[in-house]
Amino acid sequence: MSIHKQQLGKEGEEIATAHLIKEGYKILARNYRSGRAELDIIATKDNLLIVVEVKTRETDKYGNPEESVGTGKINMLAHGIEDYMLDNDLDQNVRYDIISIIKNQYKTDVHHLVDAFWPGLY
Repeated sequence: MSIHKQQLGKEGEEIATAHLIKEGYKILARNYRSGRAELDIIATKDNLLIVVEVKTRETDKYGNPEESVGTGKINMLAHGIEDYMLDNDLDQNVRYDIISIIKNQYKTDVHHLVDAFWPGLY
């Protein structure tokens, strides 16, 4: 991955974190790693444990950023949050969100898809 894409991804995660905090979410972890899984943001709100996948692009020329979250990524997120819950002795309902960001020199658009997918249904 190019340095530019890595930087854009980091900026997107900062934007997403600020958005979540503004909306009343409590951030529990960022970039949690377990095996091959990396969870961008783990948050809580309304007694739910929320896994947030952040997708940032400069343009929607090839589709919206959230469209790049496929079955393999969904399964990895599900395994990753199971590990997080075991590591932290948690027993909560889990919700999966996507924050889709288009960021370039002209605009920054943030779209929060709440309850974006349910692992195991694909």
